[in-house]
Amino acid sequence: MSLRSDAGQLRDELVALRRSLHRVPEIGLHLPRTQELVLAALDGLGCEITLGRGLSSVTAVLRGGKPGGTVLLRGDMDALPVTERTGEEFTSRIDGAMHACGHDLHTAGLAGAARLLAARREDLPGDVVFMFQPGEEGHDGAGKMIEEGVLTASGRPVDAAYGLHVSSAHYARGMFTGRPGPLMAASDGLFVRVVGAGGHGSAPQHAKDPVPAACAMVTALQTMVTRGFDVFDPVVVTVGMFHAGTRRNIIPDDATFEATVRSFSPEARELVSKEAVRICEGIAAAHGLDVEVAYEAEYPVTVNNADEHEFLAHTVREVFGEERFEELRDPMTGSEDFSRVLNEVPGAYVFLGASTAEDPASAPNNHSPLATFDDSVLPDGAALLAELATRKLAALAG
Repeated sequence: MSLRSDAGQLRDELVALRRSLHRVPEIGLHLPRTQELVLAALDGLGCEITLGRGLSSVTAVLRGGKPGGTVLLRGDMDALPVTERTGEEFTSRIDGAMHACGHDLHTAGLAGAARLLAARREDLPGDVVFMFQPGEEGHDGAGKMIEEGVLTASGRPVDAAYGLHVSSAHYARGMFTGRPGPLMAASDGLFVRVVGAGGHGSAPQHAKDPVPAACAMVTALQTMVTRGFDVFDPVVVTVGMFHAGTRRNIIPDDATFEATVRSFSPEARELVSKEAVRICEGIAAAHGLDVEVAYEAEYPVTVNNADEHEFLAHTVREVFGEERFEELRDPMTGSEDFSRVLNEVPGAYVFLGASTAEDPASAPNNHSPLATFDDSVLPDGAALLAELATRKLAALAG
């Protein structure tokens, strides 16, 4: 039987695992309940298991029956600080936590791929590393797993790496989408504190008001984006937090704001890191104020290797049909710490539509408290990951 048909036989098992994960979402790097469920799903498969030292990761190595290369498959496991409002029967039992980005499907799908490949272990010319990763949502779990040795877990460097992300909106259910080159943006943080001198709101001449200066910085950062960067190599700067003062008639001592910065090339990323700081410092000086500016690099651009993207797209079309793969015209402005893996290893990342709506354009997006994901895509997600590993190992073996 084919991997796809075998994956179909696992549907009920994968749905049960996904819903168990969904009920007990955990945030960040330490996911003890999630780790326990993953270990139970891997039990009896004969994988070599390594648990993270500084985080609740699970690295499982499946040894093939023949010598060969190594392929890594990744699934992230963490949830978001979101209070669920879907009304699902298996809704989150944890206040303020929800699998609003579909990582419960990623985890269940990767466990399914492990089961499919374990059943074919003797025919595999090489090894498969299953990377069950916590802390994708802003905690750089991938970077920490790399530091702990996930890319050499089989005893040799990984030859290729693949990952999959489900989407609750935009893409039709069951549709795979991706593109070669930049797929998702780099993500950085800009942190600014404008330091003035407080006073009475009725007499600003006797104070040093930080609020107008901070507002000018926010506006100037938007002008910087539209006037300082190539429209074909875009940058996005969004100020998502701004704090100043306690009452309307009190000039505060300081004003702070934080921005997320997205870019798609190393050149644009380097430029925006310098220009954002220069603009904030210049405006502060013009107002006679001090400023503290921190620019923190977070995740690099997620870049699909062109050959590996083509290999992935060809695999989808051959296994599921020509109509099941759509090439994206533009990259996404979201970011991913799987970019760290793809910086080190040739590979590709792909999206899988999992909307429960007939019109995915109208569905709540990932990260929404109303986001829902269709369990029916689980077997195909597991089958694709297993197919990629099987075919790549065969290609590496010549």
